[in-house]
Amino acid sequence: MPTEPAVLSARQAMHPLAARRILRLALGTALSLWFSQAIGWPFSFLAPVLTLLILALPLPAPNLKQGIGFVIALVLPIAASMMFLPFLWHARWVGILMIALALYYTFYFTAKGGAALVGTLMTIGLTLTVTIGSVNASIIIYLVQAMAVCAVSGITFVWVAHALLPDPPPDPDAAPRRPAPAVRPDLATARWNALRSLVIVLPVALIFLFMSGSTAYTVVMIKVASMGQQATADQSRQMGRSLLESTLWGGLGALVGWALMSAWPSLLLYTLLIALAGLLFGRGIFRGPGVHPKFSMWSYAFLTMLIILAPALLDGITSDGAGAAIWTRLFLILLVAVYGTIAVAVFDAFFPGKASKQN
Repeated sequence: MPTEPAVLSARQAMHPLAARRILRLALGTALSLWFSQAIGWPFSFLAPVLTLLILALPLPAPNLKQGIGFVIALVLPIAASMMFLPFLWHARWVGILMIALALYYTFYFTAKGGAALVGTLMTIGLTLTVTIGSVNASIIIYLVQAMAVCAVSGITFVWVAHALLPDPPPDPDAAPRRPAPAVRPDLATARWNALRSLVIVLPVALIFLFMSGSTAYTVVMIKVASMGQQATADQSRQMGRSLLESTLWGGLGALVGWALMSAWPSLLLYTLLIALAGLLFGRGIFRGPGVHPKFSMWSYAFLTMLIILAPALLDGITSDGAGAAIWTRLFLILLVAVYGTIAVAVFDAFFPGKASKQN
């Protein structure tokens, strides 16, 4: 008879598919980061962020058509938002209304059952436009070019990771399982979830829109965009805790990475740190043939770590003010997370009937 420790070890053994996905997440994100930082084009830190967003999902390797779709989903909202500029210059509140409607659609797209990744990319594209406000049209053109390069690089390293670490073959002895039929959410609930996300994101977007020099807060707006999409996926009771936990764990990872990089500034160490973070966070993202129950929180925690640490290191580990900048970004992101938690609680308190349907 097998001993009790042997039985416990067998139960705790990681599923081979989950192990492969965790390794692929760590490898693909680290390689994408190494390449983008070695080349160093504008906004290069967004390339590994996009790689992470795709590899953190239990999906097969995207084909060429899907890869092009991901690039378009990120770049097109930024390019299309150029039509908002005349309104932001001459009729600002009309432009704000148009941005609000566009943001609502990105949340509704996800809430009604659309691809969460596509919805997230569209939201990021729109919120990045908000960060530059009505400063200059040339900045949007510059941003579109940079984001296109980041998107192509990010999806390329998704393919590289899948090529190096393909999914293991299915177990022939395992009984085939028929996938559960997809349950499409009620459209009324989807509209309500989208409205809740808009209520959370729009006030923060307006604050940065009216701030001068708002391009400095691009990183914070990426967190705001992901927070809005998180609001459409998580249940009311879970969302506030998930927002805070993802921010705290991601911020802790960024501070540890900053301390180690301060002791030994090296691209090799930076790449290894991101790979290690992918292995650690990945255990909370994937479980068995699917995902961990708290995969949303852990994937956003990994995302938070990247968007805090990467821009700070691009500023230069020894540059004046770089240390203060990472604390400023961390404080702003934590402040946004606390605001989002309070906003959800207030929204659900005023509409308890709708909130109860989600729980």
